[in-house]
Amino acid sequence: MIRTAFIILFAILIATLLICGLVSLRSKKAIGKSVFLLCLSLIPPVLGNMIIVGATTRNVALVGCYTYYIGMDLIMFAMVGFTNEYCRVKNAKGERSTSVPTWIYYLLTIDVVQMFCNIPFGHAFVIHEIEAYGKPYFIMTPLLGQVFHRIVCYGAMAMVMIVFIIRSIKVPRVYRERYIVILISMIIGTIWQTYYIFSQTPIDRSMVGFAVFGLLIFYFSIYYRPLRLLDSMLADIISDTRVAILLYGPEGRCIWANEAAMRLTGNDGTDYEKVSAALRNFYKRIGELLENQEVEFDVGVSENERCYVIARGYFHDSKGKVLGSYVRVRDITEEKQRIEAELFAANHDALTGVYNKEYTFKKISDKLKQHELKDYYIAAINICDFKMFNDAFGREFGDEALIQVANWQRKYSDENCIYGRISGDTFGSCLPKRMFIQDIVERDLACFEVELGDTKQHLVIHLGFCEIEDGDEDVDVLFDRAFMALDSIRDNYKRHVAFFDKKIRDKMIWNQEISAQLGTAIKEDQIIPYLQPIADRNGKIVGAEALARWIHPVYGFMPPCDFIPLFEENGMIVDLDKHIWGWACRILSEWEKKYPDLFISVNVSPKDFYAADVLAEVMRLVIEYDIDPRNLRIEVTESSMMRDTDDKMKVLEEFRKQGFIVEMDDFGSGYSSLNMLKDMPVDVLKIDMKFLGKGSDEERANIVVKNVIRLSEDLGIVSLTEGIETVEHFNIINKLGCILFQGYYFSKPLPLSDFEALLDKSL
Repeated sequence: MIRTAFIILFAILIATLLICGLVSLRSKKAIGKSVFLLCLSLIPPVLGNMIIVGATTRNVALVGCYTYYIGMDLIMFAMVGFTNEYCRVKNAKGERSTSVPTWIYYLLTIDVVQMFCNIPFGHAFVIHEIEAYGKPYFIMTPLLGQVFHRIVCYGAMAMVMIVFIIRSIKVPRVYRERYIVILISMIIGTIWQTYYIFSQTPIDRSMVGFAVFGLLIFYFSIYYRPLRLLDSMLADIISDTRVAILLYGPEGRCIWANEAAMRLTGNDGTDYEKVSAALRNFYKRIGELLENQEVEFDVGVSENERCYVIARGYFHDSKGKVLGSYVRVRDITEEKQRIEAELFAANHDALTGVYNKEYTFKKISDKLKQHELKDYYIAAINICDFKMFNDAFGREFGDEALIQVANWQRKYSDENCIYGRISGDTFGSCLPKRMFIQDIVERDLACFEVELGDTKQHLVIHLGFCEIEDGDEDVDVLFDRAFMALDSIRDNYKRHVAFFDKKIRDKMIWNQEISAQLGTAIKEDQIIPYLQPIADRNGKIVGAEALARWIHPVYGFMPPCDFIPLFEENGMIVDLDKHIWGWACRILSEWEKKYPDLFISVNVSPKDFYAADVLAEVMRLVIEYDIDPRNLRIEVTESSMMRDTDDKMKVLEEFRKQGFIVEMDDFGSGYSSLNMLKDMPVDVLKIDMKFLGKGSDEERANIVVKNVIRLSEDLGIVSLTEGIETVEHFNIINKLGCILFQGYYFSKPLPLSDFEALLDKSL
């Protein structure tokens, strides 16, 4: 009966170990595979003992013995592998190192082989029959091989125990339990096994301990969490946190409060009900809080105001029954102040403190979409010549000017206004019409002065206004209109306010229409060069300047003032210039035989230097039409050289190296003509007749022109005067020593056919 009971018990333990092994194998934990192998390795010893207990013949008992002893080696194999995985730690280099030496595997392998060798040699053990519980029972008598087997197995177990002891000492307290329990179970199992060996008890009851040992390893490896210590640690964390926490029992009585809750309510000690009552006074609507609802509330006023978030939650069991509740209160004052500061910085200009462009436009756009800006203006505020002002008086004074303009903007605004800094020297505003009185603003701006220390300086400010109409929803468009109004008074220093009106609107529509048609006009040759003659001192035509003229299919002949300034402003002048360059090269190619000595001057605008590789484009055309570069003259204005002078001079020098003649137009219109002239690589200097004065200025003007011509001659530069309209002009300039002449006296700009007819007539 006893032997049958043990057979059943061993069978149950085998089934349990098998189930635990399969569960471990399916686990996502890294240790799962090692636990699976260990559980499986525990089955052979238990199975061997089950066979021995049930055996009634010697051969069956021998099978049980071999299964048992070799199974013990398998346990040691699996135990070493499990220990190396379970107790593995990272070294200084971050590499994971093993704990039990791997050479133990070789000893275990040798032991398995020598145990099998017992079959032919009989050196490890023999069995003999005794009677136990009324039936034959076979017990083992150890020989030399069995002694070796025990030394190897006990040695491996000793190494494993040492590793667990070391880890139990070094590991943090919260994890120590998971090592100590396994270590104790190993010690108990080893002692139990040792008792069986020396007591010669018929049935090896220590197998129960081995199976339990496997179950403990399964539990601690796969499912165990040190809940008691974790609860203690979490309690410490909650106590130390700045969040006030109060715990309530299912009946609603406060059973615990942390230190933060004590400080918040001004209480100490362990009278938690007193703390709870103080919290109800602190926030009187605590009973109305819904589960997991966060409510923000303020306490105090002005500088002493604090902001808090309060929430209430409940603990439930698996059946949904309330086990208790908690209330947490978090002080978010600093967090809110930080967020408000970050939002302020994100939405405001750092220097002036008013809104920045993005936030100004967003606020206005939101109001537009909600149709809340009826009878409102959009205003663009510009500080005239601010860059020059900044250079003259310094950055500090310039910053002070911006701050004072922003303060002036505030003075004319209230809660119904939206205003901010749009760019470096530009501000924008959205204000009700009723708040704007033009006469007052004009008088105010007429005497606007910036003062810093002992320095006081007048500042010219222009305002452009645009009325918000029904259907307006695009802030950018509205400000574009306000800036167009500004442009209408850009050079007027006595007038400070302008409005976007029908005239400006028509100009805007015209600009959009003409800009959209440029591509077609170029493709269809609606834009063609008109040639204005250039004559020498004898009045002979030696060349021409190519000037763009647009023969529009609807508007007819369009003067250049209707489109050239627009294209220079929007950058489309680049496409127009390329078109005229191509025309000039085509004409020169056709003149190769008829007028081989004539040249054509083409204009290169400032935008061309930035938007295109001017030299490469012109060289391409020269090669395509196979013309002499000296006949295609490159004309630049002095003002175009005021920025990025060095880079542009390099380009002009390259033109000269390739054989082109370089001309400087509008000489004297800039601020540093003489300084530039000594360095600029030019061959021709174009002088405007505006240099010649009238009345009392005539003599002095003539002296200036004469010396400019003489200066150019000394520098080896050819002088060309444009704007010659009368024979008197021609005679005066000719007498002063000028070489070339251009103007209506010779001819206005002509179409190609008319120019060629003029040439043929003069020959």
